[in-house]
Amino acid sequence: MKQECLVVAKPKRRRYGSYLGEINPAPQNLINRDFRAMAPNENWLTDITEFQIPSGKVYLSPIIDCFDGLAISSTIGTHPYAELVNTMLDAAIETVVDTNDRPVVHSDRGAHYCLLGWLSRIGDAKFIPSMSRKGCSPDNAACEGFFGRLKPELFYPRDWRTITIEQFIEVVDSYIRWDNEKRIKISLGSFSPIEYRKSLGLTA
Repeated sequence: MKQECLVVAKPKRRRYGSYLGEINPAPQNLINRDFRAMAPNENWLTDITEFQIPSGKVYLSPIIDCFDGLAISSTIGTHPYAELVNTMLDAAIETVVDTNDRPVVHSDRGAHYCLLGWLSRIGDAKFIPSMSRKGCSPDNAACEGFFGRLKPELFYPRDWRTITIEQFIEVVDSYIRWDNEKRIKISLGSFSPIEYRKSLGLTA
């Protein structure tokens, strides 16, 4: 980066936070900063991040698989309501075809993840909830890392003044598809997450 005179843009905005106090008893932190997984659908991570563009605010909620960094599902909307995370979780649940898979679904202590709508969905799917400690972002560092790539690469370097919210949502959605299907990772043998799963015979 020094040779090419490249500089990473740094955020200047206040970080979005959804913690509203203890609504229901929080699940244990089962991940405990061990973000490894030996197979798909063992450990999932989720969080919400906020984008502020001149047209308004946009919120992204993905579920990331610790096995290979694949975004299992994601939702993008203009309000950080419970529907945003619940719709994302419903879509992720639909991807699990093996009835023996019981992923740990790990989040921070945001209000959305403490509500019965979220917890009941996890329980009905027979998945296992896990939650970070209060105000401890390193407990969900691997999901934060996904945002830490997306924003410097896609969001900060660009001027969004002529972009509508609808267009911005399309751009973010396109980035996530590219990250899943095309972006190579050295840790995956220079495959993208989708290519890596295909190489292992895990997906068609």
